[in-house]
Amino acid sequence: MEISKLTIGEVEQIQSYFAPQGQTAESEVHPYNIGKPYFIRTVTNYYTGRIVKVTAQELVLEEAAWIADTGRFADAMKDFNKLSEIEPFPCGEVVIGRGAILDAHQTSCDLPREQK
Repeated sequence: MEISKLTIGEVEQIQSYFAPQGQTAESEVHPYNIGKPYFIRTVTNYYTGRIVKVTAQELVLEEAAWIADTGRFADAMKDFNKLSEIEPFPCGEVVIGRGAILDAHQTSCDLPREQK
């Protein structure tokens, strides 16, 4: 087999042999649970939102808010009503670059939707 003469279809077929069980070559293995609410800490900001899509480079959130100030962090992680400053995105999706993420916490808290 001469690699330089492979078609795109042949390359995709070869890729599929190396995909984890239950995954396609196009999908990426990641630790995020699609459809679940998260608190996400980036190098410069905090966000809350429901993850609707994960790509190689981004997380896509709905019902998202920028959190300007958490207040007491441990208290805020137990109850998002204790977040000090909340700036909800009014509608649509928010895309966050995965390279900027420090950590992400899946939560059972209701996502904040009111400005505070």
